[in-house]
Amino acid sequence: MSVPLSLHGRVALITGGSRGIGAATVRLFVQAGAQVIFSYRSAQPQAERLVSECNAAAGSECCYAVACDLTGTENASALVRASVARFGRLDILIANHGVWPAEDYSVDEMADAQWRNTLAVNLDSVFALAKHSVAQMKAQPLCDSAHSRGHIVLISSTSGQRGEAFHVDYSATKGALISMTKSLSSELVGHGIYVNCVAPGWVETDMSHATLQDPVAGAAIKAKIPLGRAGTTNEIAGPILFLCTEWAGFVSGEIFNVNGGAVLVG
Repeated sequence: MSVPLSLHGRVALITGGSRGIGAATVRLFVQAGAQVIFSYRSAQPQAERLVSECNAAAGSECCYAVACDLTGTENASALVRASVARFGRLDILIANHGVWPAEDYSVDEMADAQWRNTLAVNLDSVFALAKHSVAQMKAQPLCDSAHSRGHIVLISSTSGQRGEAFHVDYSATKGALISMTKSLSSELVGHGIYVNCVAPGWVETDMSHATLQDPVAGAAIKAKIPLGRAGTTNEIAGPILFLCTEWAGFVSGEIFNVNGGAVLVG
């Protein structure tokens, strides 16, 4: 007998949804019965293809994409409003978007502009998305099929837990999301809003592809992963889905490590 991970009747906002982990999460949420709105910054062709694919598979207009620059706090409110305007409510926020500047910079060489931009995209916008999403979740009536008032899943990284040399900006933001998860869970779980975090290790995406395929850098990375390989996007999307279902009804404030065992070995 199968045990479904259902999101029937729920509306989800997934940021950075046109490619990589975000796209895999969009597909999986649609398969689980959710109505999904996802944001993208510049990948319009990929976003349009994903919307068409998901709507065709579901046989309904259950997936919608919005172009949105999530640098800083300015556009988060409009994105949340767009979700509500499209589907009438908002039950789930997946804060998946982010930047990882690929070039190595020691702290004494890193430009102030890079530091500020990484924080603006990876942290400031997440705060604003949480702020406006929580306000919506608190104000709306419960969904008929809901066992909670809402779910928020922040996407961090192993880099936020053990650091990453020459990427202090990225590690700082991802570590902050872990602290944000714990603070928001303590604040919101009494309102029926669950807040959790998924912390991937190395995953095969557009952002990481060049590094993972580099003969030297890629081999060094995989040597430090007990499973000996990078993860797939579906292997991250699955835990994200689980945390938004009734099967995670006693889980809040947790950091779900999905990294092939890497965070345990240094």
